[in-house]
Amino acid sequence: MSATLALAIFVTAFFFIATEKADKVKVVLIAAGAMAALKLIPGAEVFFSEHEGIDWNVIFLLLGMMIIVGIIKQTGVFDYLAIWAAKRSRGRPYRLMVMLVAITAITSPFLDNVTTIMLVAPVTVVVCNRLQIPVQPYLIAEVLASNIGGAATLIGDPPNIIIGSRAGLSFNDFLVHLTPVVVIICVAFALLAWVLFRKSFHYNPDRVAEVMALQERRAITDPALLARCLVVLALVMLGFGLHSVLHIEPSIVALLGAGVMILVARTDINDVLGEVEWPTLVFFMGLFVMVGGLVHTGVIETAGSWAVEAVGDNFFGAATALLFGSAVLGAFFDNIPYTATMAPIVEGLAAEAPDAATGQALWWAFALGADFSGNGTAVAASANVVAIGIAARSGHRISFWEFTRYGITVTLLTTFMAWVYVYLRYFA
Repeated sequence: MSATLALAIFVTAFFFIATEKADKVKVVLIAAGAMAALKLIPGAEVFFSEHEGIDWNVIFLLLGMMIIVGIIKQTGVFDYLAIWAAKRSRGRPYRLMVMLVAITAITSPFLDNVTTIMLVAPVTVVVCNRLQIPVQPYLIAEVLASNIGGAATLIGDPPNIIIGSRAGLSFNDFLVHLTPVVVIICVAFALLAWVLFRKSFHYNPDRVAEVMALQERRAITDPALLARCLVVLALVMLGFGLHSVLHIEPSIVALLGAGVMILVARTDINDVLGEVEWPTLVFFMGLFVMVGGLVHTGVIETAGSWAVEAVGDNFFGAATALLFGSAVLGAFFDNIPYTATMAPIVEGLAAEAPDAATGQALWWAFALGADFSGNGTAVAASANVVAIGIAARSGHRISFWEFTRYGITVTLLTTFMAWVYVYLRYFA
């Protein structure tokens, strides 16, 4: 009964978010409150439980990076990068998109997807405004590329960190087994972008001529502040890369970086906090509580167990179920708690495999499905929600379905390519 009730609340809330019949922040707060009142979440533990409550690592990572990006923006460096990108692409919309997508995809395996989007998105908004071309297609393409590229390494996407820890897989294991297919899929996505977004590629020669005449160095308004900020940002990036060695969570690195950035910038704290996307943070909190209700009442575990049991001893069938099932379920239930819930089930299934290679193949299928599910809907991954928040704040609103209709197409393509890869490499 409790599982049915939790699912009903989640589906109802998802309906209002998807149809945009009500403000999404209000929807998740009401839904989260309903789950708490009906005791569908683990009481006060929702504020402390790693798998059934609010993921504070994500919340504080976002908060820290929002402060860092807000301060860096004051230096004019985003205008500098935007003019540089526009001039290098010579204002050609598709060439510009490929350039931005490539930067995002190359960065994502080494930085958290949210961090990547928060650094690339402001540049994208500025360059598109300069060229008077639609911002939305570029932001959507960057998010999709980020979720694909992040699958390449252990630290590139949160589900990979969970899977690596549970399965005992190293950074090099991910490089050897997932990086090759991710590179191929990224190239395919760059080509697909022409088909998906071609109607929005408008070339304005007058605006391009104006941008080509600009001197990007003049966009830097405070060189001394920029130098100090870049040193802090470099240390934050180093901290992200070494977090598994230093045993310091990325969220702590981001908060420390934000604190140091405030000190070196000598800026008014009220101005800094004004740059924070508070509605986005509140939305995430409510969404985590909603998903926590599904985890606590066993909805996600039941769905995952049913999919795995349906394939029996057919391990390629199991890999197929994990890949496509994860791509679908992760798109609706957020791929982080979904991965944490399904990992023990995959571990048990891998233990029944006839050899270690087949058992690992199940983990790789699971990882690819969970990672690529982040593109399935507008709320499937943290980077999606952050990009939509940045777009809204800059006056370029992206609706739930505008993102999702592209996301579904890309998820289908990437999941199919991953399925072919898993079959050819591990089962053929």
